[in-house]
Amino acid sequence: MIKIEHLVKNYGSNCALDDISFEVGEGEIVGLLGPNGAGKSTAMNILTGYLSSTSGKASIAGIDILSDPIRAKKLIGYLPEQPPLYLDMTVEEYLNFCYELKGCKLNREEHLRRICETVQIGDVYKRVIRNLSKGYRQRVGIAQALVGDPKVVIFDEPTVGLDPKQIIEIRNLIRGLGKEHTVILSTHILQEVQAVCDRIVIINKGRIVANEKTENLAGAVEQVRRFRAKICGPQKEVLTCLRSMQGIAYAEALAERDGDAFTYFVESEYGTDIRKKLFVMLAERGWALIGLESLGMNLEDIFISVVDKSEEKGTAAAARKPRRTRNTKSRDSAEQDLGAALYEDAKRRREEAAQNETEDD
Repeated sequence: MIKIEHLVKNYGSNCALDDISFEVGEGEIVGLLGPNGAGKSTAMNILTGYLSSTSGKASIAGIDILSDPIRAKKLIGYLPEQPPLYLDMTVEEYLNFCYELKGCKLNREEHLRRICETVQIGDVYKRVIRNLSKGYRQRVGIAQALVGDPKVVIFDEPTVGLDPKQIIEIRNLIRGLGKEHTVILSTHILQEVQAVCDRIVIINKGRIVANEKTENLAGAVEQVRRFRAKICGPQKEVLTCLRSMQGIAYAEALAERDGDAFTYFVESEYGTDIRKKLFVMLAERGWALIGLESLGMNLEDIFISVVDKSEEKGTAAAARKPRRTRNTKSRDSAEQDLGAALYEDAKRRREEAAQNETEDD
C-alpha cells in the first residue's frame, strides 16, 4: 500500500533523511519510532505531499506522491502533531467543511455519522471546538483525517499532551482503525508502538536502523539475558555468590520474600547462558532454586541498543569517509538553472516596463 524507495531530504548541508526505504502492507499498523530530530516528521511530510524530497520516491497504492499528488492525497488521511482545527467552528461545521474541502462524494449525513461513532464524538457534535477538552480536540482531528474514507491514515505524535486515560482511549481507537485502514504512527513514545503497532521501523539521524515485527524486534539485536530467580538461602551469602559467578554481569536482591526464599534480579553477560551453571552452583551449596523466570528485553532496552549501535556505526563510517547523499547533484543543478531562468525573465520584464514608461513620456 505504501512504498518508500531511497528517500533523501537535505536542508542545505543538513541531511534529514539519508536513503531510507521501507514498505507498509494493506491493513498493517506500522510505528515510525525514533528520538527527537531523527527524521520521522520529515518522512511523514514527504509521504503526505507537504514536502518534496531531494531524491527518491514515495508512492501510495502505486501512485507517486510527487508526479500525481491529487490522486495520491485522496487516499491519505493525515493528523499532524498539532491538529488543524478551526476553534470557532462547531464540530458539525468543521467536519462538513472538511467534507467539502476534500470533495467527498459519499452520502454526507451517513458518512459523518459513522465517523462520529468511530471516534466517539457524537455527544459533542454541536459544540464549539474551542470549548472541548484536549482529548476531544484530538478525536476531532482524527475525525477530519477519516473524512473521505482514505485507505491510508497517518498520525504524527497523536497522544502528546493527553492524560493517561485519554492516551489509552486514543490508542484503542487507532488499533480499531487498523482493521479497515493502513496506519502509520509516528512517535518517540515507546509504549505507544508496543501497545498498538504490528511492526516497528526505527529511524535515527535520518537512517533506518531497524525494521521488524513488534514481537520479533528483540531478535534483531544482541540480547542481554535477564532472569528473576527465587532462591532459598541466606540473602547476603547468595547475593555474594551470584555477583562473583562467572557469566553474571549484574545481580541484586529484590524486595520480595517467600518463606526462606528471596527473589533476585540476575543479568548475564552478552551471549552467555548461565542457567545450568547457576543451578549447579546453588546445588553445591545446598540452596534450593525454586523459581527462575526469563525476563528478556523490553522495548526501551531494544530501542536504546539499536540507536546506540547505529551511532557507533555512523561514527566509524564518518571516520573512514565523508558522508554523501544520494543522487542530489542533478536535482540541485536543475533547481539552480530554473532559478537563473526565472531571474533573467523577471529582469527582462522590468527592462521592458521601464522602456515602455520612457516611450509614454
